[in-house]
Amino acid sequence: MIRLYLKTYRTAILMSALFAGVAAVIFELYRLPTAAVGYTVLICGFLGTIYLALHYGRFCQRRRELERLLHGLRSGQEGTALLERLPEAHYPMEADYQELLRTLCDQHRALREQMEEHFRELVDYYTTWAHQIKTPITAMRLMLADDMDTVHSGGNGSADELREELQRIEQYVEMVLCYLRLDADTTDYVIREYDLDGIVRQAVRRHAPAFIRRKLRLTYEPLGARVVTDEKWLLFVIDQILSNALKYTVSGGISITLESPKTLCIRDTGIGIAPEDLPRIFEKGYTGLNGREDKRASGIGMYLCRRICNNLGHGISVASSPGEGTAVRLDLKNAELEFE
Repeated sequence: MIRLYLKTYRTAILMSALFAGVAAVIFELYRLPTAAVGYTVLICGFLGTIYLALHYGRFCQRRRELERLLHGLRSGQEGTALLERLPEAHYPMEADYQELLRTLCDQHRALREQMEEHFRELVDYYTTWAHQIKTPITAMRLMLADDMDTVHSGGNGSADELREELQRIEQYVEMVLCYLRLDADTTDYVIREYDLDGIVRQAVRRHAPAFIRRKLRLTYEPLGARVVTDEKWLLFVIDQILSNALKYTVSGGISITLESPKTLCIRDTGIGIAPEDLPRIFEKGYTGLNGREDKRASGIGMYLCRRICNNLGHGISVASSPGEGTAVRLDLKNAELEFE
């Protein structure tokens, strides 16, 4: 702090030393008594020391106040409230700087409010769109239900494919809603203790037609576990993992097991993930080698899964080898969430 003080006021200190030197030269030229010169030097030195000590104390106090304000600003506190705690300006130049800061803060606040309003409008629009698009999807599903007897009799297998495509469309719509809600000001989390089997069965039922049509084996036994989570958001994560497993599994099957102490493992026998892609699968928009081969991949699904798991206090990890399949693990034991 002393070094900073000397650097800040070096000009004034040097000028004071220069004036003292000039006074000493004048005293010498006029051959004033040594005692008079000595007393003058002692008195001036004593008064100057008191002034410097008081001035240095005020400097340190103002410096600490500014550091606290800077720390508060970096930690996310409101800039306007912090500006009200600025030290009192002692000089016109300081007052000008403080007024400049207030003006910049007002402009920043106005710009932020404008951006927040724009984001709210965007969220409202896409939320409305997502709900509206569900209406034709439901109508198409009802129309396909009329062909159920024909499909079961083996006369037409295209209906199952259409249902699977509708399922994919619905999933994309849910991804849009999920993406928007994650950055919204408010969340709709309902944190309770749920039966894990109840959540897993919902996801399995959604993808049952795909398992049947592709003749993939599903290995699943009751897990017998209860977890503290949000049912809707955890269901989205499991649904996304199963969708990816089905997308990249041509033969074999998918297993859903519970590992100790409370880790849900979804393992497939698919094409696997390249080693260079594995560390980046949770990055937003990253599709990797598999995504380049599958043009429908968006690179958003696993990114959303990680965001949701972080919000819920769950861990998520992926292990995979090319040609040997992929295992996704959800660590559900460490959620520190408040019950509702």
